[in-house]
Amino acid sequence: MKYSEYAIGQVYKSKSIKLSKTDIMEFAKMYDPQYMHLDEEKAKQGRFGSLIASGMQTMNISFKLWIEVGVYGEHVVAGTGMNNIQFIKPVFPDDELHVTAEVINLLPRRRGNGIVTVLLTTFNQNNQKVFQAELSALIDN
Repeated sequence: MKYSEYAIGQVYKSKSIKLSKTDIMEFAKMYDPQYMHLDEEKAKQGRFGSLIASGMQTMNISFKLWIEVGVYGEHVVAGTGMNNIQFIKPVFPDDELHVTAEVINLLPRRRGNGIVTVLLTTFNQNNQKVFQAELSALIDN
């Protein structure tokens, strides 16, 4: 979408993606090698009683799901920021995640383009909020 086509209050919903134990462990091996993501036995004795996904993985999946909605399309120039990042609930193996994105701010720039900020919220299969952040991108007109 072109910058001029966005309006505050627009809401978009993504498809869902299921996160397996293998997905969690593979991501953790590469990017967040902590016991709660890799060691099943130790994780069972921890606060959550199970392996959990890395918050970074949840954030990356949330971004992927939003991008796959296709709203930015060819008009996106670049991301400009991510603010108020919140890891609200743990994500467990076999959780199914989906995202809603609500346009919360529009900031016009030169030549008719501008910054679009969406509130990106990720939910599990029980419709529990697990992640939230404000994501901004420069969009051409």
